[in-house]
Amino acid sequence: MVTQDTAAPLAQALPPAASVVVVGAGYAGLSAALSLQDQGIDVLVLEGSDRVGGRVLSEELDGGLIIDHGGQWVGPTQRHLIAAAARFGCPTFPTYDTGDYLELWQDGVCRPFRGSGPVDGFGVTAYEDAIEQIDTLARTIDLDSPTATKHLEDWDSQTVHSFFASITADDDVRTRLALSVQGVWTVEPRDISLFHFLFYVASAGGYEQLMETAGCAQDRRFVRGAQSVALAIAEHLGDRVHVNAPVRQVDQTGAGVQIRTDRGTVSAHRVVVAAAPGAAVRISFNPPLPASRNRWMTRNPMGDVAKVHAVYDTPFWRDQGLSGQGTVYGDPSVGVVFDNSPAGAECGVLVAFVYADRLRHWAARPADERRAEVLSTLQKLFGPRAGDPDQYTEKIWTEDPWAFGGYAANPAPGVWFEHGATGWRNPCGRIHWAGTETASVWNGYIDGAISSGQRAADEIATALRGH
Repeated sequence: MVTQDTAAPLAQALPPAASVVVVGAGYAGLSAALSLQDQGIDVLVLEGSDRVGGRVLSEELDGGLIIDHGGQWVGPTQRHLIAAAARFGCPTFPTYDTGDYLELWQDGVCRPFRGSGPVDGFGVTAYEDAIEQIDTLARTIDLDSPTATKHLEDWDSQTVHSFFASITADDDVRTRLALSVQGVWTVEPRDISLFHFLFYVASAGGYEQLMETAGCAQDRRFVRGAQSVALAIAEHLGDRVHVNAPVRQVDQTGAGVQIRTDRGTVSAHRVVVAAAPGAAVRISFNPPLPASRNRWMTRNPMGDVAKVHAVYDTPFWRDQGLSGQGTVYGDPSVGVVFDNSPAGAECGVLVAFVYADRLRHWAARPADERRAEVLSTLQKLFGPRAGDPDQYTEKIWTEDPWAFGGYAANPAPGVWFEHGATGWRNPCGRIHWAGTETASVWNGYIDGAISSGQRAADEIATALRGH
């Protein structure tokens, strides 16, 4: 499997030319390259880091346990990822979802529940009513042409925070809604516009699809980790994929494109920029990109998230009738917890997520304090055994030198209205754009990344047939 270009020193020159160069070997870039190759078009993939997969990263820990530091789940409506997994023989298994969920509320009480929250939980009924209002608005979004949505200017001019305040005066409901935003968008409600929030909900097919497990976005996991599909695609593409090849500049002329890297310059007819937004914005473009695209890129910051895995000899919480899923409100840094044990339950794994404001405070602390704080929360949820894992590992995505955050980029209020029509994903001459942020369906997810790569490849295939 292709993980890094160890056979070639950094000084080795790249192939001098290809019909198409794809910048970035995450799922969007690999999908674009695969689609182009399937259509008989010569393609070269250039990746700045030493691996493929982008914001999806699987690691093998002691004992052969594979964990996912990045994106990891697949739902039944995510047909592009399901198809890719089937094509390359990457099996999945159901996310463990048997037993009670736990909610650690701000009063310090840990309550079991099923559904949206404990039946006696603070603000649960009104929270469910708010979700219905959100879904009703989301169904009016034009996914194929988002900026044609009727209420675009109004919705893009207000934050999700102000919207929540307008639909409920209940602090408990707003607290529940805020955690859902932190968990899915990895930002605070004040950071994104109502329009982007609704667009994202619509792209998933509803709020429940984003939040729930069985039949929804968290339905299944990959036996060999979510990166396994990316690794299989890269292996299939073979020597057309080069890692340790950061692209620094893209020069566009009427005759073609010059892609300048630390290992030489490659000439191409077309280029797909599929790097993570935090990396793409650091590429120099000559001539400069149109103002709308430039503004779109610079005003789309990445979210803030960390994933923490604690490994135990067994999934002991299952014997207690618990699913391993928990939500945490108030002061703790952890926001959400899942059972991330392997398919055969050879050991037990809990994965804890730290988001947004919580992440910024937690990540600034020394490693031993971060660990102690996470394990303290797991103990409050699952008892004393949760405080003594056999293995413990963190991935703080804001510190990743190529992703610059996760899960996805979120346009600031006003950006969709001001720059979305031409800045979102329209080609800029010979430069095409891919990435989960450019997807109409499952925006922000692996599935959206794959479909975006296929769309960019189709744009290029059409353009090349026209010459």
